[in-house]
This record gives sequence, C-alpha cells and structure tokens, in this order.
Amino acid sequence: MWLYVAVVLVGLYLLRRWHRERQVVPGLPEKYVLITGCDSGFGNLLARQLDARGLRVLAACLTETGAEQLRAATSPRLQTLLLDVTSSQSIAAATAWVQERVGDRGLWGLVNNAGTGIPTAPNEWLTKDDFVKVLDVNLVGLIEVTLSLLPLVKQAQGRVVNVASVMGRLACFGGAYCISKHGVEAFSDSLRREMRPFGVQVSIIEPGGFRTAIMDPTRVVKGFRQLWEQLPAQTQAAYGHHYLETYAKNMILLHRLSSSRLSRVTDVMAHALLARFPRRRYAAGWDARLAFLPLSYCPSWLSDAIIGLFLPIPAG
Repeated sequence: MWLYVAVVLVGLYLLRRWHRERQVVPGLPEKYVLITGCDSGFGNLLARQLDARGLRVLAACLTETGAEQLRAATSPRLQTLLLDVTSSQSIAAATAWVQERVGDRGLWGLVNNAGTGIPTAPNEWLTKDDFVKVLDVNLVGLIEVTLSLLPLVKQAQGRVVNVASVMGRLACFGGAYCISKHGVEAFSDSLRREMRPFGVQVSIIEPGGFRTAIMDPTRVVKGFRQLWEQLPAQTQAAYGHHYLETYAKNMILLHRLSSSRLSRVTDVMAHALLARFPRRRYAAGWDARLAFLPLSYCPSWLSDAIIGLFLPIPAG
C-alpha cells in the first residue's frame, strides 16, 4: 500500500512541476531583453528565437559584421549595438543606449553570454596575461555589465541569466576558462540571494559540449601550438612532443563529440527569461547531465582518476 501512495505522491509532484514550468510571464511584446555575444553561437540563436516570439531584443555584438548579419535575419523590432565587455567605456555607452530605449519599463532580461576560451593549455604553459585575457571577458566583463545594468533590471523586477559551464562545476583542463566559469557560478549565487528581495531572479546556464566558436578545434589547437613554441626547451622536454599531438587530437575528437543542437542551450535560456517560475540552474546537454554533473559530486580521488584517463601523459 505504501508503495502505491509513494508512486501517487511522486506522480503528483512531477505533474505539478510540469505545470509550473510551462507557465509563461504575461506581456512578452513589451519586454526588453539585452543579450551579449550575439555575433554567433548561443547569443545569436537566442536573439533570433526571442525576436520570433515578439520580444524587444537588444542584441550586443562585438563586430559590425555580426550585427549586420543578425539584423538581416530578424525583424525590424530587433536592435543591435556594439559592445566590448572588456571596455568600461563601451559598457557605459551601452548602458546609456539601453536606458534610452527601455525608459520607465526597465530591462526585463539581461543575458550575459559573451565569452572566450583561448588560450587553453596546462597552467604551467601560461602567463598572467593569458589568464587575464580570458577572465576579463568571461568574469570581470560579465560582472561589470551586470552591475552597470542592474538598476534597469531592478526597475522591471526582471531576470539576470548568466552563462557559465559544466566546467564551472568540474575543472577538466588548465587555463582561465574553467576558473572564469567557477567565478560566474559564485557571482551568480551571491547575486541571486541579494536580488531576491527586489523581485529580480538570477539563473545560471551550464552547457556541456556544443559546437560554438569557443569549441572551434582549429583555433584551440593553433593557440595550443603557439604556446608550445614559446615554452623553454626544458619544459618542452618535460612534456614531450607526444603530449602536444595527443592534446591536439583530443580537442578534435571533443569537437566531433560535441552537440550541434545549440537550441538545447537557447531553449533553457529562454525558459529562464520567460517562465513564471525559472530554475536557479539549468544543465544543458546530455553530457552535462549524465557525465559532468554526476562526476562533480564524486570524491576528488575518483573524479581525478576518471578525468586523468583522458589527459595526455607527459614524457616526465
């Protein structure tokens, strides 16, 4: 009997959750959403999706070419602006531009999507500048954009959606990318608790492996080889040329195994923006849900052993 009761209770819980997650906020045509990193990838697709649903999309691109291509693929309702998230001057100008457009309505949604992953390499191969280059975009830029636009989001009692990564839960390789995504997780968690009394909701997106510019094996491997050429002979000898070639092959394989269905990420981004009851975290992709997230909860000795199976072995 208790088994039947348990099954019924679980079924009712799942039904209630299913119903809650499909409720959408009203007045979509009047809501403004700013998305960073719209030249390509997740940001570009999300901008087109939200535009198709009638929202007032403010798409921030790094290049004029990216902005032109996006405008050509969307309705006249979508507006673009140029934004370099590493430049305080650019962020200030973008904030003034957004304020001019949203007026008293405020900014319903801020999607911090802009990011970079290069250079990626063993930490020992990198310099402080290599780390700063990635952190400035993925973390410091994200924070500055958020703080600059937060008054407008509070005005609308809207949403902040920050794109992290499963690598923000489990650092599988060296370089600043994983570090920056851990930082995004921490910043988002603290911001979510601080903004709750103001009616602002903060969500974290944790994609697995997807075929975006960040995952482009040509660029990643090229950067990896350039770092190799700059290493002292002693360090090259310690790692060995085999390490270099194995890493390059692994990056190409990782790209092949990555999903090309970017909508798996943009759909949960849209849910975080438009659902009445958004989640605090969204894991996107089967690899994120079935591999990386469970592995992140394992004891360190076990996760180290499993990840170590896929890492190149230095010459010693």
